[in-house]
Amino acid sequence: QVQVVASGGGSVQAGGSLRLSCTASGFLLDDYTMCWFRQAPGKEREGVSTISRSGSYIAYADSVKGRFTISRDNTKNTLYLQMISLKPEDTAMYYCAAFEGWMATRQTLDWRLYKYWGQGTQVTVSS
Repeated sequence: QVQVVASGGGSVQAGGSLRLSCTASGFLLDDYTMCWFRQAPGKEREGVSTISRSGSYIAYADSVKGRFTISRDNTKNTLYLQMISLKPEDTAMYYCAAFEGWMATRQTLDWRLYKYWGQGTQVTVSS
């Protein structure tokens, strides 16, 4: 059974940090390009960061570049998102997702490419 479980969200003040994790079961993470998405109430889903199967290729949305770092540990079947200098506009539900592709580019920030999705973890940043 395929499962993707995101965790690590919480409530922090502006300027704070959080580290999200996403653990997969039922499939091998290293067969997939992975991505973190977020969606705030009333807003469209946004691709935040994507990483290729090996981790060699990474892309970020302009809104998080320099503040968020995506990484993966294929031996643990786990994806991470380190977030620093958080802003109130980062408040959203964060999701991880898997795509049967090789590369990670700005084009793979498109949610329509992704096959497996986690349930989401809430991040709330107060000013």
